[in-house]
Amino acid sequence: MAINFNKAEFVLSAVKPATFVRDGRPQVTFAGRSNVGKSSVINRLLNQKNFARVGATPGKTTQINYFRIDDKIYFTDLPGYGYAKVSKDERDRWGRLMESYFAEEGLITLGVLIVDARHKPTADDVTMCDYFKSTLCPMVVVANKLDKLKKSEIEPNLALIRQTLTLDDSVQLIPFSAEKGIGKTELLAAISQHCGK
Repeated sequence: MAINFNKAEFVLSAVKPATFVRDGRPQVTFAGRSNVGKSSVINRLLNQKNFARVGATPGKTTQINYFRIDDKIYFTDLPGYGYAKVSKDERDRWGRLMESYFAEEGLITLGVLIVDARHKPTADDVTMCDYFKSTLCPMVVVANKLDKLKKSEIEPNLALIRQTLTLDDSVQLIPFSAEKGIGKTELLAAISQHCGK
């Protein structure tokens, strides 16, 4: 199935399980820490500047945002996590929303976990990775901000990410730069491969 990734529309923000989209279209679920550049990655994939809103303050997205792509699939944007300035109530609400989302079978077609290429994944990254693993759905890990690394740092950093998240060989780890567009082709290919019916 060929997907026109330039054709995207915002559908809704779900704040509770009752409003999750369940219309049978494949869903590509994006997760990442608040300041990892998740919106920038989505914008880069869709060739749009400000489509997935880039928050001035991290941690603004506390609902699950659905974008319909070419009327064929969804990009599902999960709330960013790990942002310290969020109240405990907000964090608890976030946790419950995530648990409901990941517990429901059939929602996720492909998980995309975005981590920072420059740093060892955090405990929150590991937890999110385990959430994805628990669904048994295919997953891709995107190491964003590659443009901030020296060439000599890339391989060791990718190895550390793979090791910290305990990714087996079947999980694709894509070096990515939302800034420069590096990795975009590989990520779109992975999405098309898993969502093609």
